[in-house]
Amino acid sequence: MRAPRAERLRIGGIEMAYEVHGAGDRAFVLVHGFTGSRDDWREMLPRLGARGRTIAPDLRGHGDSSNPGTASGYTFERLTEDLLALLDALEVSRCDLLGHSMGGMLALRAVLAQPERVASLVLMDTAAEPISRAARPFFEASAKLARESGMEALFEAGRKAAPHTPRPPAVVRCVERMGEDAYWARLRAKLVAMDPVAFATLGLGLVEDRGVLERLGEIRCPTTVVVGAQDAPFRRPAEVLAERVSGSRLVVIEDAAHSPQLENPDAWLEAISAHLDRARGEGGERPDRASTGPSTEVPSGAVHRRSARDSTGGTAS
Repeated sequence: MRAPRAERLRIGGIEMAYEVHGAGDRAFVLVHGFTGSRDDWREMLPRLGARGRTIAPDLRGHGDSSNPGTASGYTFERLTEDLLALLDALEVSRCDLLGHSMGGMLALRAVLAQPERVASLVLMDTAAEPISRAARPFFEASAKLARESGMEALFEAGRKAAPHTPRPPAVVRCVERMGEDAYWARLRAKLVAMDPVAFATLGLGLVEDRGVLERLGEIRCPTTVVVGAQDAPFRRPAEVLAERVSGSRLVVIEDAAHSPQLENPDAWLEAISAHLDRARGEGGERPDRASTGPSTEVPSGAVHRRSARDSTGGTAS
């Protein structure tokens, strides 16, 4: 399945590519992570579009959006400004917003900058603080390769190292289901499209940015924190988000790692649908931020849900 041709808008001196699926008064906006693109949502967009207007942009330096080629053009603040400007251009006055990994860091900044624009929030495999500084040597070495030899060389190095790099079982199963050739072709397309300067600058930003941890208490919209059970680096950051954002829910998706929408798509879609039902007052549940009681367990057992007060304990019944 090939990604549909993107629409484009001129925003903040760049061309921003995006897709729109479905129609409705309140959009659901999905923001991909570092080295990603709107292709990360490829299989999910038609299914999400069936329930309402769904928008998936390519961030600057990624996918089919412009590559400015200057480090000053790649800050979390600039990418957040792009996102909000896209909403303006598409006349989206209020939306449900999902951010994945680095996209979650941008979603946090967006809701803090313009809380009236975000009706509800999904924070997926992300963090409010910089990721471990132990990752800095990896990002520095990878950035050097990308700048000197290009993104194709970086992809080839990653593929060569893959057999010797431990991967979570959920990722192994995802590759088997997708097929090795298709998996690597998809990854290559995203990496080769990326600006090497964006890779170098934003990669270091992930370990150096000051974060927004101390401002999480300002978030008042219905919030769900989603994390794959096998995404070890982001399990604790997800719990911190759920603890600090009042009334939020923590959803742990079994048989999934850093990209649950690909690794366990049915369970991921079930969790997202439950969030949208709650936030939009559908499915018989009020979109009331005051409720912090345990949420309902999904019958499949593939998704564990916890309320904020249960975020450091076992799963809620």
